[in-house]
Amino acid sequence: MRLAKKTTFVTAVLCLLFLVLPPGGKTSAQELPKPILIQGTAMGQSQQLGRMFSFNLHIKELSTAADQKALLDAFSAKGNEGLVNALSKMKSKGRISITGTLGYDVNYIRRFQKPDGSMVIRAVTDRPITFGENWSDSRSSDYNLSGIEIVISADRKKNSGTLLPACQFKIDKENQLEIEAFQNPWKLTNIMRR
Repeated sequence: MRLAKKTTFVTAVLCLLFLVLPPGGKTSAQELPKPILIQGTAMGQSQQLGRMFSFNLHIKELSTAADQKALLDAFSAKGNEGLVNALSKMKSKGRISITGTLGYDVNYIRRFQKPDGSMVIRAVTDRPITFGENWSDSRSSDYNLSGIEIVISADRKKNSGTLLPACQFKIDKENQLEIEAFQNPWKLTNIMRR
């Protein structure tokens, strides 16, 4: 069985990466006038080297500050389990799918502009656990969150991103927030906003 790759971040970094916007970031918390479609390719790294798949991220709405507070409160109270439960109760803000599949809902999506003019989209959602994972009670079923960050710059060649298809959040012995990924992060390339 694969060992989980651990990457430790302080609480502030996790919040910046997935849940909280950096100071001065601009965001809107309403339905978008026109849905956003982002397409790209996920490329495996390390153990997944050479594996690739195309993905589509449909964004119809952005999360509110109230959604953000609910997630932070749920994580503070019950850790990863609280975060998963809070996400599963939220209304879908969009959908992510691998080409050829139905995909699944994304319940938390934030967007903001960086000072250089590039747009950053960050999303976290509860990951559907497959029947096989549940039946065999495999270790992967403990990693019940997915996270994605996409950076869209004015120069399309500089678009980039990272996908964590199966991860969990927890507090370590030094009281620091830790993102534990079941597999290595996937590098996102060929990103296009439609």
